[in-house]
Amino acid sequence: MFLSLRLAAIVSVLFASTVFGLTIPMKRAQLCNGHAELCDRKYGNTTFLGSHDSFAFSGNPFALARTQEVDVDAQLTLGVRMLQAQSHMNNKELHFCHTTCGLFDGGTVESYLNKVKHFLDRHPNEVLTLIFTNPENLSVSKVWKPIFDKTGFTDMAYVPPQPVMSRDDWPTLGEMIESGKRVVIFLDHGAESRTEPASEFILPQFQMVWEDKYDPTDSKFPCKVDRTAGPLAPNQQLNLINQNLNTNIFPIGRGILIPDRLDSPRTNSVTEILAHSEHCAAFVEDRKPNFVMLDFVNVGQGMEAVNRLNGFTY
Repeated sequence: MFLSLRLAAIVSVLFASTVFGLTIPMKRAQLCNGHAELCDRKYGNTTFLGSHDSFAFSGNPFALARTQEVDVDAQLTLGVRMLQAQSHMNNKELHFCHTTCGLFDGGTVESYLNKVKHFLDRHPNEVLTLIFTNPENLSVSKVWKPIFDKTGFTDMAYVPPQPVMSRDDWPTLGEMIESGKRVVIFLDHGAESRTEPASEFILPQFQMVWEDKYDPTDSKFPCKVDRTAGPLAPNQQLNLINQNLNTNIFPIGRGILIPDRLDSPRTNSVTEILAHSEHCAAFVEDRKPNFVMLDFVNVGQGMEAVNRLNGFTY
């Protein structure tokens, strides 16, 4: 009798997962980016905490080019779900560097991505966005794609069904997690043509995401559409707010800007982040920003602010 029941249970599971040879995804109970409520919410209607130059971490207060105090694994543990980084070629290898590799070298892109992949493997119910700069306009197919292939990101990357996705076209977080395609990869330059199908998971940032003023020095964070490429109108794009304050330590000529660590508790406060969001609301039909990008993500209340923007209060 016990054997018959056990056999029936096995047959039931197999029938539930396959019908006439077709695999049917089995929905599992889950949290999506920490909240069950986000599983049915579209990616384009979700706010994510972002880390500016996420590789540039140092505990040394005299490392003036640093933008973070904790490493990428600690940032992800804190709740960061958008990682931004600036690339440069260094000794024939692609590195993440702040302005130049002589100023701050964060190591190879491959090493960085291996660390991020390790986190994702341990946290299967998380959707992550990567926004990388490509200032040297390096080849997407010859330089970037092989690194994503080698580190395992190609298989996890979301590939949109159309060349340009509007804010409302994106799937839900739950759908992305269930499909295994839960990493969105944007490149600021070089991915616009998308002529090679094998590289179509590397998306052109400014065709789908607009940013307000970059390297802001005004602590009031006035908002304007500063960087975008169309063809979509700003209210149809995802949007990123640069909530990372800089201070000018050499106010002559172009000056020298460094991240303002002293003011970061205020900059990264709930009050200031929500105010910045309100400043940009008119450009996105009163919707919330998709990405809130901070320096020093371990300081202040960044995750609490993002939770509030997503409609969660405690």
